[in-house]
Amino acid sequence: MPSILAAQEADANEATEDEGFERILVSATRRVNDVQDIPVNIMALSASQLERDRVYDLVDISKWVPGLTVVDQGGRNSNTIIVRGLNTDSLGPSGTNTGGGTVATYLGEIPLYLDMKLTDIDRVEVLIGPQGTLYGAGTLGGAIRYMPKKAEMDLTSGKVYGSVSNLAHSDDIGSSFGGIINVPLIDDTLALRASFQHLEEAGFIDYANVVREVGVSNPQPSAADFDANIKNVKDANDEVTDTARVSLRWTPTEDLEANLNYYYQNQDVGGRSLVHQESYGTGKYESGLRVEEPNNLKSSLLSLEISYDLGFAELVSASGYSEYDELGNRDQTDLLLDFEYGYEDFPSFTAFTREVQEDSTTTQELRLVSYSDSAFSWIVGGFYNKYESFATSEEFTPGIPEFFGVDRPDNLEYYSVADLEVTETALFGEIAYEFTDDLTVTLGARFYNYDTDVTQGFDLPLLDTLYGAPSDSLEPDLVTNTASDEGSLFKLNVGYDITDDALVYFTASEGYRIGGVNSVKACTEEDLSGQSQALCALPDEVSILPDTTQNYEIGMHSTWLNNTLIVNASVFLIDWDDIQIGDVTANGGINITRNGGKAESKGLELSSRALLGNGWSMQGSYAYTKAELSEFAEGLVDGSDAFSGDRLPGSPEHSLSFGITYDTEVFDGMPLLVNYGLSYTGDVYTRVGLRDFGEVLPSYTLHNFSMTLSGDAWDVTLYAKNLFDKYAITSTRSGVEDIRPVNGFDVRSYGRYVNQPRSVGVEFSYTFGE
Repeated sequence: MPSILAAQEADANEATEDEGFERILVSATRRVNDVQDIPVNIMALSASQLERDRVYDLVDISKWVPGLTVVDQGGRNSNTIIVRGLNTDSLGPSGTNTGGGTVATYLGEIPLYLDMKLTDIDRVEVLIGPQGTLYGAGTLGGAIRYMPKKAEMDLTSGKVYGSVSNLAHSDDIGSSFGGIINVPLIDDTLALRASFQHLEEAGFIDYANVVREVGVSNPQPSAADFDANIKNVKDANDEVTDTARVSLRWTPTEDLEANLNYYYQNQDVGGRSLVHQESYGTGKYESGLRVEEPNNLKSSLLSLEISYDLGFAELVSASGYSEYDELGNRDQTDLLLDFEYGYEDFPSFTAFTREVQEDSTTTQELRLVSYSDSAFSWIVGGFYNKYESFATSEEFTPGIPEFFGVDRPDNLEYYSVADLEVTETALFGEIAYEFTDDLTVTLGARFYNYDTDVTQGFDLPLLDTLYGAPSDSLEPDLVTNTASDEGSLFKLNVGYDITDDALVYFTASEGYRIGGVNSVKACTEEDLSGQSQALCALPDEVSILPDTTQNYEIGMHSTWLNNTLIVNASVFLIDWDDIQIGDVTANGGINITRNGGKAESKGLELSSRALLGNGWSMQGSYAYTKAELSEFAEGLVDGSDAFSGDRLPGSPEHSLSFGITYDTEVFDGMPLLVNYGLSYTGDVYTRVGLRDFGEVLPSYTLHNFSMTLSGDAWDVTLYAKNLFDKYAITSTRSGVEDIRPVNGFDVRSYGRYVNQPRSVGVEFSYTFGE
């Protein structure tokens, strides 16, 4: 019931340290329960923990959730999310805004991939393991739910805040400011909550080899004329993010609640967190790329969530419409040099790509959730999701048309366009029965159907003009492919309460990811003759099957010593079939997706929190994950074969986090909170089994420290993130085989993404009305 839900959330927030740890109520199972009372692998980060541990984005979240890895590639790229090692793609930019496709992210009740800046968030819920029955496609590994704070009916309140920070190895200063306001509009029936934040993050990577004028300046000049041709762009990977949310909450009766939300995030990122020490001899915080690479990522979501008490069940409707737009430039020189089409003969050759992507998603879910007044309970619902994407990619080669004697004023060498539509529908449900007060068995199922329609085309305008086409010709060879499929997923969960404060559970669950098609035209005999540059697909480069996971897990949630010690643990085994992997066509190097065999992941996850007395508390987590192929996979790694037992890339076998907090009073009663935390990330493979020039990224440990002094309405925090200025490699771009010259040019395809250096800053906030 809406009113009961509000009361439960209020009760949870009233817990004090004298009563032990705060109760964190979550709704991930579609019912509101204490996170410790749910017999599934779920971890919740409360608003107080997010603030105390300075958790601001997905990378920060991953440090505290065992089994969750977020590959940090800076703000310009879509950071890949990996749960329990389920990843086969070589490390590098994903090139999409899907986060890797094995973990679904939600804003409230609406599926939306977003590396969200965490402002005015009530909690983050992380479901580890396949979640296909309740959450559907994209939950091969799990689901992450950002749960915003709701408008409060009886309180006018607000908060303003800001920060200033200094970043090591940077000449810039970071800063932020923002505000939150809650206003009742009509007593007990209508309230407004709004928030905004402006964030400026300092850059720390210098683009030290940017050509002054593309197509005129030599990208690899001699030492004598270096300054004339090359400029240094300092701190190029800076980021400016604006975030805003407006929420209206309406409760006209005790039985009805509606929440209308609008969310907006706009990110301007200056460049990559990528260095080229190995391939171009740059410094530790320098990139060798030839052109600046700004990227703008804009997301918005309009949602309406309605719940109504029918007496026997709660009816929930969740409607959402979201848009995502991306506009960016990137250095494309190395790819074209590597093709050796003659561009390398032009001394001033540099190429860049402009990419545009426009996505929209329409979502509707209806579900009935029975009230738990008897031993039997159930959930039943329907789901509809329509995803549309339109994207173009344009490669420009200034100076090359004149060099080749061609009149092509726009310098357009390559053009691609893709128009994608994916529609998914599903029916889902769960039934649960309490055989005794301590034993509950839950069965779940989802029956889904999807249709994929993709039109894609490519053109080589410069080549066409060279062979007599008009100087402004642009005629992509469009190909349309369609695919559809249907299937079913099932779940079995058994929960048993050992005591009032400890439970054990067994879960067998399934997850899936939608398949489809790659719309690339089929290769002809002429294409394969080698007489011209070919952009085409071989027969096995067209269809994409859905991939699925089967998860088997035994776990425990336990609370001890009057709610002052929490210990949770799980062991799991996951089978992954028909793995989807990123690849390129053999002809033209066009990005595609294909299937690649089977894999297995097994491991152990632990998390604990303890109140130690006298103001001291601690928390920690540990994960051991052994993820590897379970069968031979032909051509899995850039055309190279992989074998059973090969370790999967992207996530460590061992990871842990530890934090300790001291809460005391100074200056005659002013609260002082001192917090220290560390996170350890074990070594990571960049390619499956180190095949095809894969490498091992070394393990590293990061340390954080903060100290918060509070008054009646204000807080001031002094913090240091990456306290000891650890330099760590988080990912790579391409492989070490690309460290080589091509006809006199040093190819810079290979690079290493590095973590943010030490950041020291001060934050302040002022709260009113509470």
